[in-house]
Amino acid sequence: MGLKWQDWPDGLHARLTRGTAIPAHPLALNAARELDARRQRALSRYYLDAGAGGLAVGVHTTQFGIRDVGLYEPVLRISAQVAANKDPLTLLVAGVIGRTTQAVAEARIARSLGYHAALLSLAAWKGASEDDIIDHCRIVSEEMPLFGFYLQPAVGGMALSANFWRRFCAMENVVAVKIAPFNRYATLDVVRGLLESGARDRVALYTGNDDHIVGDLVTPFALRATGCEAPVRIVGGLLGHWSVWTQQAVRVFNEAAVDHAAGIPLATMQLDAQVTEMNAAIFDVANNFHGCIAGCHEVLRRQGLLEGIWCLDPNDGLSPGQADLISAVVTRYPELTDDAFVRANLDTWLAD
Repeated sequence: MGLKWQDWPDGLHARLTRGTAIPAHPLALNAARELDARRQRALSRYYLDAGAGGLAVGVHTTQFGIRDVGLYEPVLRISAQVAANKDPLTLLVAGVIGRTTQAVAEARIARSLGYHAALLSLAAWKGASEDDIIDHCRIVSEEMPLFGFYLQPAVGGMALSANFWRRFCAMENVVAVKIAPFNRYATLDVVRGLLESGARDRVALYTGNDDHIVGDLVTPFALRATGCEAPVRIVGGLLGHWSVWTQQAVRVFNEAAVDHAAGIPLATMQLDAQVTEMNAAIFDVANNFHGCIAGCHEVLRRQGLLEGIWCLDPNDGLSPGQADLISAVVTRYPELTDDAFVRANLDTWLAD
């Protein structure tokens, strides 16, 4: 018997649709590239104490390779246990990948650990027909609620039409879509699809566009559709960028993701370019995102949350000059970092 969103704890769906900040959770490894469970727990504690309303685990930032080394279930379990102790209404989102057999198996593992939704990657379906992809999504949705994922083609995604998103959002056990094509036209396709599905009260839109985080959150998407005049809002974010400097990321989210009835303050608008410049350094945009995971690790290493920047793949690391770029944006925008917050709480988070 699968999990339906109606089975969630009271208040959880309201948290999702009202909007919250969900960091995409990194993987803590030691020098032998083995799981460092103590620091993995510390990261989850950090995010929740920083004000995050959810955790996304087993996603790209966690490294897809955890499946190849038997870490998918252990890593998901750690965050679920931390959340249960800190905030029972933490929205737990599990990354689910692969073709249908693999995706269903991963959804069942996540469900058994108390996860609420599956962030469904469709990268394995590149070249398949829209009908086949929709059938796949429908089968996985029978296991647990779906968080759709529009991934940018530069890192393995594919183009998905407004009609695809209309059909996807119309599925009863779909609760959200992470919009991350890094493309304004494609972002509008998701909004259009949601409008035409008639499911806007059930399905929440979350930004994954790390190049336009604040812009997504402040924009009322006033697309016209029959029987729907009110603008659609992107109410939250599920972001790898929010795995670092998370306390200030939550502050920015709280400033941006509100209904600015009297107009958007200039200070909020200015944050868009500043946050994007910081993201360019962390995500290694100059090198086509090669060092994006290592860049997040480097920030967390400097703060003491991680011991090193090790990834499962020894070839994954910082690009030449990337560390200097991270230092430069920290110098330019210190108010967007949270070093003092981390220093004050690090020992508590690292305590077993």
